[in-house]
Amino acid sequence: MKVVCVGHSAYDITLLLDEYPKENTKTRITNSTECGGGSASTGAYLLTKWNLNPILLSAVGDDYYGNKIIEEFIHIGATTKYIEKVKDYSTTSSYIIANKKNGSRTIITSKKNTIRRLNQMTNLDADLILIDGEHPESAKEVLLNNPKAISILDAEKTNEDIKELGKLVTYIICSKTFAEKFTNTKINPKDKSSCIACYEILRNYFNTNIIITLEESGSFTKLDDYEIIPSIKVDTIDSTGAGDIFHGAFTYFIGKNYPLKETIKYASITAALSTTKVGSRYSIPELEEVLNYDNII
Repeated sequence: MKVVCVGHSAYDITLLLDEYPKENTKTRITNSTECGGGSASTGAYLLTKWNLNPILLSAVGDDYYGNKIIEEFIHIGATTKYIEKVKDYSTTSSYIIANKKNGSRTIITSKKNTIRRLNQMTNLDADLILIDGEHPESAKEVLLNNPKAISILDAEKTNEDIKELGKLVTYIICSKTFAEKFTNTKINPKDKSSCIACYEILRNYFNTNIIITLEESGSFTKLDDYEIIPSIKVDTIDSTGAGDIFHGAFTYFIGKNYPLKETIKYASITAALSTTKVGSRYSIPELEEVLNYDNII
């Protein structure tokens, strides 16, 4: 199976605190974690770890953080040929405050500009494609060059690029926040009719398969009928990267021909388990751990 991921690479610095700091105070910590991040990049990392060996089309700066990201991929045996080092471009860096008390994370991102089209070849053969809206012109080329591929879009921003790319993919995975903003419709996970209303607006606009993630409430989609596929309950320490890990796991299982419900179930388990550890890349569970987790219907 030929797998291509197109999208954002970043470097995350996570600060683990007992509680959120007060403004204009000094805080000393004993634990911090640094690793790569970014949606498609993290998805590619998971797929490599789970032995699908994807190609990642992405950009980093010719700088310390860019080198660290490439080193991470080399360390797990990934192909780095298509990770482009760009001069006069700074690798995106994110500074994350992880609150141990409630499992929340607050992210401050330093991102100066966007590269719409990469210089690497995009006429790559692909059976499975994961994109996140970064480098939209390259993503579009990969999708158009592989019309029979299974393709997944992590829809995060409600911009024109996402609107265009969303009409070219097999699956759109979006958060509750994205869905509400795009449709101007409020979702109450306990009110199925509100989920249906939001889903139908997205479905009618994009004319493709829609999955709306609802955090601890699970994920909403339409199978034979409208359904919320539940997540699992865990003691969350750091939720950084959980959504990106969900997308990577979804890509794996749908690419392995799992039914959609099973795919969402296992992607939810993967994301939930990741929140019990600190750091997005370091928190990706082993495939066997996910498959052996059976405390979910």
